[in-house]
Amino acid sequence: MFIPLYDTNRLRHIRLQYVTIGLIAANALVYLATTLGGENFNNAAVLGLGFIPSVVHDKVELSPEFVVIPESLSYLTYSFLHADIFHLGGNMLFLWVFGDNVEDALGHIRYLIFYLACAAAGAFVQGLVGWDSQVPLIGASGAIAGVVAAYLILYPRVKVWVLAFARIPLRIPAFIPLILWILFQIVMFAAGGEDQVSWACHIGGIIAGAVLVLVLRSRGVPLLAGADGEPGPTPNVQQVPVPIEPGATPEPPAQSAPQWGRGAASPQD
Repeated sequence: MFIPLYDTNRLRHIRLQYVTIGLIAANALVYLATTLGGENFNNAAVLGLGFIPSVVHDKVELSPEFVVIPESLSYLTYSFLHADIFHLGGNMLFLWVFGDNVEDALGHIRYLIFYLACAAAGAFVQGLVGWDSQVPLIGASGAIAGVVAAYLILYPRVKVWVLAFARIPLRIPAFIPLILWILFQIVMFAAGGEDQVSWACHIGGIIAGAVLVLVLRSRGVPLLAGADGEPGPTPNVQQVPVPIEPGATPEPPAQSAPQWGRGAASPQD
């Protein structure tokens, strides 16, 4: 539908989005390790670290050679595995464009908790929908869906550059592509879209992201920020004139002492 390229939303509360950068690096390193390890190693990683609903729900027992972590940890570990470079690249591009400002709004630690919670929520909803499924769930899409939902709530009017239909560059308010993206996930989930894409995982991440951003955002961070990422303009309220008693003469305004010297009357930045 669209590919995000860049947003015009500066950081206000942090100097560097090092959690976002760290997550991108971790995903890239895991992909590199599983790819270089060969097909057998990659398959073992998917079975051992991917989220398999039937295994987590004790419907099926995983072969002992693939058991490397407690089953409950797969609610998180699955999100660091990717099927191919396009799967990885698409998720990390969304995280790079939108994740830094969500991290800025939440703070480093709360953002990391937010990201992992959205990943877990995606796996949870996938597990509810496919309770007995033996197909491993992998990919950061659940967490990314949460980031998209949070960005939409925080900065709907910030301008973003996107490639519409992967060809047409457009600079438009964020709410246009993000709402369309979320609606597409809902429609595909309801219609039972492609089996290779976990639409349920996306829905779980979207719901978690929309709820958690309201709870975890830093104090003073507004919702529905304006086109420049700042709060929307407040209405211009005219000051009500204060009545003066009859016969009273208002005191003249105090005169400031004269300033002497070079540049004394210059305005300050």
